[in-house]
Amino acid sequence: MNKIKISAVAYTNTKAFIYGLEHSDIINKIDLSLDIPSDCAAKVISGEVDMGLMPVAAIPLVPNANIVADYCIGSDGAVNSVFIFSDVPVEQIKTLRLDAHSKTSNNLAKVLLKFYWKQEVQFTTDPSANTDAIVLIGDRTFGKKDDYAFAYDMGQEWKNFTGLPFMYAAWVANKEIDPVFKAEFNTALKFGLAHRNDVLKDLPQTDDFDLEDYLYHKLQFEVTEDRTKALQLFLGYIEQLKTQ
Repeated sequence: MNKIKISAVAYTNTKAFIYGLEHSDIINKIDLSLDIPSDCAAKVISGEVDMGLMPVAAIPLVPNANIVADYCIGSDGAVNSVFIFSDVPVEQIKTLRLDAHSKTSNNLAKVLLKFYWKQEVQFTTDPSANTDAIVLIGDRTFGKKDDYAFAYDMGQEWKNFTGLPFMYAAWVANKEIDPVFKAEFNTALKFGLAHRNDVLKDLPQTDDFDLEDYLYHKLQFEVTEDRTKALQLFLGYIEQLKTQ
């Protein structure tokens, strides 16, 4: 049997999923690579892998895209790792530097600034650019909130805007996946989530970030009806941005 090639994000928010895969028999049926979100998306889009835990904003770019798991990376309100960090209040942001790691978070920032905060903002990907604000995601945000005058948690701001939870990344395939494999894959992910305490023991502890609160309360992992509704709404806003 050919192994299913899978790309997953190598952030703390996926550690429970990786634990589940590595501690289940399914590990013998997959070829797993760990990547930053943008690379994960690129691999699924190009067909270098069969499926991946990828930023949802890139789903429309995937040929034959289909979500293959009951689990995702989500939140219902603040997530504490997807931020706009700013030197000025949001109504004064005129320039913003995007994060090269994630298409979803960059688009979420653009959607919130345009449709929620009604701000006209210039965006750059130049890492040396001096801007009013930046997008920063993942483990690189841990303990950084106090380093900036203003920290806007985009999970919370999306909730304020729409009343809905959010889905940052989903397990997406670029072809039909065998239902038996999908069932086994979901079981492995569920196993990992049930062993978050074991995951926490292996994570480096930080004095300025509560990892237990992050893994058990800030992050939510189920693909729910409301989270799917939020995904479609978000993708619709991204399409509107293209026409403006």
